[in-house]
Amino acid sequence: MLGRFRSAIYNAIGNPEEEGTLHSSPTHSQLRPKYQYQRPTFLKLETNDEIQVTADHSVRPIIVPRDVNALPWNSGYAETINAGKSRHNEDQACVREGRISVVVGGRITHIPYTLFSVFDGHAGAGCAVAASNDLWQVIQAKLENVGPQLLSEGKDTSDSSWPTNRPVSTESLIIGALETAFWEADQFIGEEKKVYHMPGGCTVLVALFILGKLYVANSGDSRAVLCRQSRAYPMSFDFTPVTERQRLQTIGRLQPHLLGDEYTCLEYSRKPNRRDIGSRILYRDAHMTGWAYKVVQEADMKFPMVYGEGKRSRLLATIGVTRGFGDHDLRAQSQNGTIYIKPFLTPQPEVRVLDIEHEMVTNDDILVLGTDGLWDVVSNDEVAAIVQRGLTAWDNESRAGKYRYITLAQDLVMSARGKLKERNWKRSNNSPATIDDISVFVIPVLPYKEEYLILKNGEPLDNSRCENGTDAMDVEKPDCNQHTSTCDNVNKHSSPEETLVQSEHGAREEPATDDVNKEADTVEPDTVVPDK
Repeated sequence: MLGRFRSAIYNAIGNPEEEGTLHSSPTHSQLRPKYQYQRPTFLKLETNDEIQVTADHSVRPIIVPRDVNALPWNSGYAETINAGKSRHNEDQACVREGRISVVVGGRITHIPYTLFSVFDGHAGAGCAVAASNDLWQVIQAKLENVGPQLLSEGKDTSDSSWPTNRPVSTESLIIGALETAFWEADQFIGEEKKVYHMPGGCTVLVALFILGKLYVANSGDSRAVLCRQSRAYPMSFDFTPVTERQRLQTIGRLQPHLLGDEYTCLEYSRKPNRRDIGSRILYRDAHMTGWAYKVVQEADMKFPMVYGEGKRSRLLATIGVTRGFGDHDLRAQSQNGTIYIKPFLTPQPEVRVLDIEHEMVTNDDILVLGTDGLWDVVSNDEVAAIVQRGLTAWDNESRAGKYRYITLAQDLVMSARGKLKERNWKRSNNSPATIDDISVFVIPVLPYKEEYLILKNGEPLDNSRCENGTDAMDVEKPDCNQHTSTCDNVNKHSSPEETLVQSEHGAREEPATDDVNKEADTVEPDTVVPDK
């Protein structure tokens, strides 16, 4: 009852949490948003009423795409809203199938790519919504900038005057494109915050399939994990005040004016008080990985810039993430002057690469992308176990095979969300469930490898084969004349310029299925997901 009442209040007057933590100037509330609040476009929630149904904080329905073919390779997606900490689901997600067009020798060559991304917003949904709409465009522009070099294995053929002119690997060029795209997107958001109402910030996690490899770029505490036969292989690293202590302390030491008069760059084994002045205390500085003793002085009475442990750690007593987009106007608590937190934050992504083309890949290789609402309560190994159980359960269900990844996404969200028991959300083992927003992608890796090798070997692309990545899935064959790609016949060592000539794929036009929404442990009567 309290949750429903709170939801009604938020709908009527808005959520003060979305504005208050930013200490925004009054003029910000008078600006119009760049984008209206939305859910991921592939969910096809087109009206405010449909979106509002997903925002019930007391029920927390699990939402999945209406059309099982909405995502590449029948990948799965599921989400649910928080338990009332903010009015909206501040997570966002984006999927993009595109191509890089390069003119070489008077002809156009196309390099196809597939991109999945999740954005975990905080202090409002505006930044996450903007990033989900704009980031893929920046990434595509950066990839097009190095398009000719991607086709020439990194060799810069346009500049022969530079004496060394050493070749740069294709992998390094794509990593650089992702890194510059993240920085440029964050800069755009900072400029647009002056023009549009775009509160808060967001973490960013991108999975890019291109040229036979998987690139995972992470800026924040969302996470990507590759699941293989019940084992979890991390594809990203969580960036929090604790994990980035040394970087943050280095900034504070080199630019002490950013800390004002109330914070110190030192870390202590416990918070010193005035009774400790003159006695010894364990501490560590930016250059230290271990601990040492120092004599407590008056300057040690300042609050540590990094304080707390694990998910409770905070930077400048304010924010729990240290990388991502936005937060340009976020200020720390201070009694004297203004302390901006943005100088300590960075959009810099860590990029990890998996060589899918040369890796042994099977139907059991599944990439899971999730916001921290999943990972806060479900470990990597537990996610891998849930995925493996789900794959095994669906293994012989040929007619229902294409629903397996949506079902896996639902299972993961359900595991983290749990059930409402005695006014608290509890997991199946009776441990506390997350009260945060949860968004999860479940992506099979094998279909991409099959699709890439078909194109590279010059064979026509049969979507009935590549769509699902397993022969067990019963899918009606599409019209091959509408989906066939052409490419030159080449040997094993041919360059991408000769192999990856592909026509752009249109959106799949199969009729949409009914809504597939999962509440509690039950599936709605109109669902198209068969029982296991």
